[in-house]
Amino acid sequence: MNPIRPHGLVNIELIQLVPYNLDPFVIQCATGCDLYPNGSYTKFYHLAYNAHNFLSFHVDSSHWEREQERELAAHVERQFNTFTGFSATLQHLLNVTCVDHMKKFIEYGRAALERQELPVATVFARTPKPDQLLLVCHVTGFYPRPISVAWLQDGQEVPPGPALNTSTILPNSDLTYQIRSILAVPPDDGHHYACRVHHRSLGNGSLLIPWDSSNIALGVSITLVVLLAVAAALAGAIWHYRRR
Repeated sequence: MNPIRPHGLVNIELIQLVPYNLDPFVIQCATGCDLYPNGSYTKFYHLAYNAHNFLSFHVDSSHWEREQERELAAHVERQFNTFTGFSATLQHLLNVTCVDHMKKFIEYGRAALERQELPVATVFARTPKPDQLLLVCHVTGFYPRPISVAWLQDGQEVPPGPALNTSTILPNSDLTYQIRSILAVPPDDGHHYACRVHHRSLGNGSLLIPWDSSNIALGVSITLVVLLAVAAALAGAIWHYRRR
């Protein structure tokens, strides 16, 4: 069961870097609690020495236990287990204070936690070169941030490669997000393409936006018609001028 994590984070983490001029070393501390939808929770307090697990506090038993066999770890373990007052305070903070505060934070931020905005996706094409067609899938207006965007070729997902370029997820001014995925394909290759979008707001479903190759043909046809019309108008103007 996954813990409840507003914006992906519920853990309270404290990182301490303690440099010393003589025999320098680094101590790191991570502590916090995870809450689950059924009301249960876990809590932790870990110490690391020079980026290696060193000592852990077992909250329920209020006992420190080393995670290394070195004499230094054994010495610190014995020393910390004599700090009964400190251990009792830490036990109360993790069992009561941390959980109570997390419940309040979740309640106050419930609207943000439960907010869901449906993605809006559009597919269009660009032709930077005569022999290259770029299919663009632009997805915007979605919340929360995690999303999956993929291209399908004849119903099969296109694997990562040089022809596929997906941007990072970018923020919008209304606190929603957007992303763009571009697939380079040869013009008139005979395959059918579609952009597929998975997002939490869609539940178990997904968006599937097919690329209609007739769009680009229509665009070319319109361009040719306009060019021919301009050419005909120009020819008519020249003919009329010469007949004067």
